[in-house]
Amino acid sequence: MARIVAIAGIALVVGILIGIGTVSIQRSALSPAARAIKELEPPSGSIPTVVEAPGQRTILKVASSVPTAAAPFGRMVVRTAEKLSVISDGTIELKLHEPHTLVPNSELIDKLTEGEVDAVWASTNVFAERDSALWLFSAIPFGPPAGEFLAWLSYGGGQDLMDTAFARFNIKPIVCTVLPPESGGWSRREITRVDDLKNLRIRFMGIGARVLQRLGAEVVAMPGGDTFNALKTGEIDAAEFSLPAVDLRFGFDKAASHYYFPGWHQQSSLVSLLVNMKIWENFSEAQRNQIISVCGDNVRESLAEGEVQQVKALQEIRARGVAIHTWPPEVLNALEKAWHEVVREEKAANPEFKTVWQSYNSFRKSYAEWRELGYLP
Repeated sequence: MARIVAIAGIALVVGILIGIGTVSIQRSALSPAARAIKELEPPSGSIPTVVEAPGQRTILKVASSVPTAAAPFGRMVVRTAEKLSVISDGTIELKLHEPHTLVPNSELIDKLTEGEVDAVWASTNVFAERDSALWLFSAIPFGPPAGEFLAWLSYGGGQDLMDTAFARFNIKPIVCTVLPPESGGWSRREITRVDDLKNLRIRFMGIGARVLQRLGAEVVAMPGGDTFNALKTGEIDAAEFSLPAVDLRFGFDKAASHYYFPGWHQQSSLVSLLVNMKIWENFSEAQRNQIISVCGDNVRESLAEGEVQQVKALQEIRARGVAIHTWPPEVLNALEKAWHEVVREEKAANPEFKTVWQSYNSFRKSYAEWRELGYLP
């Protein structure tokens, strides 16, 4: 009997040691925290999207709506992937896919909702055709600078409304980058009064296009890659594109000689990491907080870096002979009036837009006294 017990005890010890060895092997198999993005392919070729146990390496297929080499919008998703790999000790990896390579941009929201794509990197206005309320979580004409925008989101109810809006699509949104104001656009001829906008053929995207149409402009929806040539050849008279640093990189100073500010249509722009809800819910609380923390750091970095980049860009643009203008007050006033007409239309047409707008507008009104007292004009 004693011999049997001894044998059983030895078997138990061996079993424990084997188990410990297995755990050690599994832990040692984890990828290094600083693994480069190009090494994110899993050995089997399959991509797990459900977290089954603490410490498991999870790879998310992320469809970027813009090229990852495009600064600052695209480059920030690369930084997100790098930071998240480090902060999660390699247990969360983002496998980045260029636009249209995983699915066409036009299908992003459907594929994300269905779970065929794990996450999307985009400004929420990409999905605004489905719900115009989504415009209000990206960039708002005559909207707030970044600090005020983030204040509404974090402490004024904006994030709750954003979560509710995207929950209908089975998506969890996390604001992950904030961009400074865009320019007001380029023009081949000077614009000095409202009448100069009539019949102006201008490339313009987003809800701001409807504002210009109300003032008689002929708005042309055109991919970014086609804009420079169209402006240079005179196919269009004017174009809104991006931040000064980006406009300079694309050489717009060679296509038009008049450059306008401020960017009334995008005083600040939010870029989000949009995650399929099932995947988000399967993350541990620690993993969700890691993602939120990385995106919070991105907000700080993108805002600071974006501000300093525009200084040098404007200096270079002016040195190249471009006339830099501020919009005449008459033109800005007309644009703002037209914007509020668009808002009234959308509130009447879409209850979701109305709900989000009321929250946003109420916050701005309550914030106005602090804005006027606390900051220099």
